[in-house]
Order: sequence, then C-alpha cells, then structure tokens
Amino acid sequence: MQQTNLTINGQEHALDADPRTTLLDALRNHIGLTGSKKGCDHGQCGACTVIVNGRRINSCLTLACMHDGDEITTVEGLGQPGNLSPLQSAFVAHDGYQCGYCTPGQICSATAMLQEAKDGWPSNVSDDLAKGQKLTDEEISERMSGNICRCAAYPNIVDAIREVAEGAEA
Repeated sequence: MQQTNLTINGQEHALDADPRTTLLDALRNHIGLTGSKKGCDHGQCGACTVIVNGRRINSCLTLACMHDGDEITTVEGLGQPGNLSPLQSAFVAHDGYQCGYCTPGQICSATAMLQEAKDGWPSNVSDDLAKGQKLTDEEISERMSGNICRCAAYPNIVDAIREVAEGAEA
C-alpha cells in the first residue's frame, strides 16, 4: 500500500491504496466520486476525463500515486444541482446527452478545451487560434474528438459548447 495525498475539487484526500490503482479507480472506489465513468478502461472513449492542473486527462490511464499534490477537478467540482456550471447548464438546455454516461467526461473535457482555445492552443483545424477568433463547429468537434458519445448526441454537445464559448467571448 502507498500513501498518496490528492487534492480533489479543492479538498484534501489521503489515499492508502495499491500503487497500481488508477486515478479513476481511486476517485470512484476509494473516494466515492462516481461522476467520472469507466467506459473502455483503455483511454479510448473519454468517459473518465478529469482536469489535472488545468489539463484534461483520461483518469483510467494514469496512476493515482502520480498525482500527489496535483489539483484534480472532477465533474462534481464544476457544479452541483442548483448551482450548475455554464457548460452543465448548456448541456441541459441543448439536450447534450441521451443516456448520460459520457456526459461527465464530455463536460470536463469541454471545460478544459475552452481554456485551451482561449489560450490560443492550435489544433488540426487551425494552426493559430488568435484571441477573439470564433470556435467553429468543426473546431469544437476536432478538439472534442477524444470523447465518444455512443448515443451520437454530437450536434447537441457542439451546440452547448458553442453557446458557452460565444458567451465567454462577449
């Protein structure tokens, strides 16, 4: 067993677990934060996406012990019923989910993606995303391509993200 101190959604958690425990399993099974989902357990679907030190990662592909001292944000840290984040509200308004299984990962990924775009990170669609440049549907789809929705709610997901992105630009 290995002692690891994780800062999750602003709260300290002492984890005493096998050093082979993934961050996803630590979140779900040891800490009780079940928002992040285990979809493929191979980093291919994005259902387990969380934000670590401002960057989105697949929590099924990393070990919890590697994140001692890191700032981890899960979907539970973005908003709660009655106090939803702008993206959570937009997902509801645009029906950006059907079964909802991928939604926590989609929302965490979109949250970090919007910051990446704001910071001017390039993508395969645009070499340079200058400040103030509008995120197109193609740009959003490319940047969200690591998150799979088996129900194919992609148009609604893109609409929700675009709404928040355009609101942030105003």
